[in-house]
Amino acid sequence: MSKPSLLRRIAAGTWTAITRIRLAMANILFLVLLALIYFVYMGGGPEPLPEQAALLLNVSGTVVDQKTAVNPLQAVLSEPSPEQHEVLLRDIIESIEYAADDPAINSLVMELDSLVYLGISKTQEITPALEAFRETGKPIIALGDYYTQDQYLLASYADTVISHPLGGVMLEGFSSYRNYFREALDKLSINVHVFRAGEQKSYVEPFLRDDMSEPVKELTARWLGDLWQQYTSTVELQRNLTEGALDNYVNNLPDLLRQQGGDAGQAALKAGLIDKLLGRSEGNDYLVQLVGASNDDGLYEAIEFERYVGRKRPMQLGTAAGDRIGVITATGNILPGDQPPGNIGGDSLARLIRGAVDEDDIKAIVLRVNSGGGSYFASEIVRQQILYAREKEKPLIVSMGAVAASGGYYIAADATEIWATPATITGSIGVFAAFPTFEGLLQRMGIHTDGVGTTKLAGALRPDRPVKPEQKAVINSGIEFAYRNFLQVVADGREMSVESVDPLAQGRVWSAADALESGLIDQLGGLEEAIASAAEHAGLSDYKVDFVELPVSPRELLMRQLANRGMSLNLWEESATGAMFLRLMLPVRAAVRELTTLQDPNHLYVRCLACGLTPEL
Repeated sequence: MSKPSLLRRIAAGTWTAITRIRLAMANILFLVLLALIYFVYMGGGPEPLPEQAALLLNVSGTVVDQKTAVNPLQAVLSEPSPEQHEVLLRDIIESIEYAADDPAINSLVMELDSLVYLGISKTQEITPALEAFRETGKPIIALGDYYTQDQYLLASYADTVISHPLGGVMLEGFSSYRNYFREALDKLSINVHVFRAGEQKSYVEPFLRDDMSEPVKELTARWLGDLWQQYTSTVELQRNLTEGALDNYVNNLPDLLRQQGGDAGQAALKAGLIDKLLGRSEGNDYLVQLVGASNDDGLYEAIEFERYVGRKRPMQLGTAAGDRIGVITATGNILPGDQPPGNIGGDSLARLIRGAVDEDDIKAIVLRVNSGGGSYFASEIVRQQILYAREKEKPLIVSMGAVAASGGYYIAADATEIWATPATITGSIGVFAAFPTFEGLLQRMGIHTDGVGTTKLAGALRPDRPVKPEQKAVINSGIEFAYRNFLQVVADGREMSVESVDPLAQGRVWSAADALESGLIDQLGGLEEAIASAAEHAGLSDYKVDFVELPVSPRELLMRQLANRGMSLNLWEESATGAMFLRLMLPVRAAVRELTTLQDPNHLYVRCLACGLTPEL
């Protein structure tokens, strides 16, 4: 037998090496997977809770009703940061409620430097738990370097507010500003074709004007003023300030700072907004004395609220037995099809609602809506399941969050009852369509479009051709039909006439107080009040609350645990400056996100732009 050639020996050796490397890589990946599973489910085991400590409410990032879907690999491998972190509203509320009855917890400390966004509406839902905690006689302390307006509203509920000597409180009021593009579009020879029903449907104004129209300014100023009045009256009540003290502080801040030699901390102290100016070591010493315990590092003894609520909340294996109130969360832009958490998918949300309606043990449903709207088609898919609940005579209560406008109101209109927080923004009943064409810009570049079609509408919606009159007529007919249908949906759901709904529509945005007065909503209150109302409608006195979500596969569950474990390590460097910068960038980020949400198959939208561009609310 002849000896193999050199080439064959090299090829065989190479193949053997590749096979061994592949097997080694497979074994390494398997070991990594085992390590990750151990890290997620058993890594070190839970540390025992301290016998005496403060509950640490160190909210970092954004407070939400439902966490958005994240890329697990990115969550584990990338460096965490506050703007990426999301905190569940119910985790905050339940941790405070558990701590109020826990003898090991003797105080509550709020460290809010890394809080990017909470909002007045969610703050109002947290405050009952804070007030109940205070009634136990346990002190509440707010400790921060420099309070933003959003952070300070929550901090004002503390018995003692502490700021760094070089810190202070930055208040500015509420606002709604946006960019207008008419002149820029003209200069670029870009034609934006706008179709709308509802004379004040302000979503399309940036494409048609260079400024905000007077009617929209008037309505916007009305609901902004209502919310600012809620903010100022709340802070003035909590801080024992005279009426108008906050407006005086904001409007006269240059003079107040000049009187204190530019010292913002002293200006806030003199105005009664804070109680003490303490450096970080002095602040820690103060809290060590207050709590009466310190850890091995000499810091005041505290347990972070997310770890605390995870230990205190009863573990549920499978579906809870007995009568239940099903809570379904609908947060984000309304888009067609199935969507991950953080957006509302027409099909996925409809499936959740129908499943809850068909579940015998679920006696009533609370739909938590926090959305400025989106796709008209997807909104209708969801609304059909609300009608299905009515057909099955199962109570379905809507609890509105910070925003439930346009499409968010469309899916709520047929509910058994509608609740809204006092700071909810709602209404915006109107329909629009908008899309650009670039034929003018292309012609300036020497690019021309020509050809033939079999009908008058063939190629009518190409972005490189002007829109034909026939196509405009088709779109206008669709807009008018959708708007009349929207009015009828509200009229039927709210048991009103179309004639009485029309003055409330036209794209107008309403505060919760105005919406209550006009009959667009039924009651003012948060999620807890809506759940209690659902139980009353169902005739229940003994029930469990079940947060209904789409089924999660074992792989998705593992990935979610990995993401949560990675995010819960709190590896980021907490920075008040970074949090403030992120807040300043929120309007820009929101405007960019708007462009990705226009996915309706018929290009018809029920969307409230002003609601989405007002993050401080």
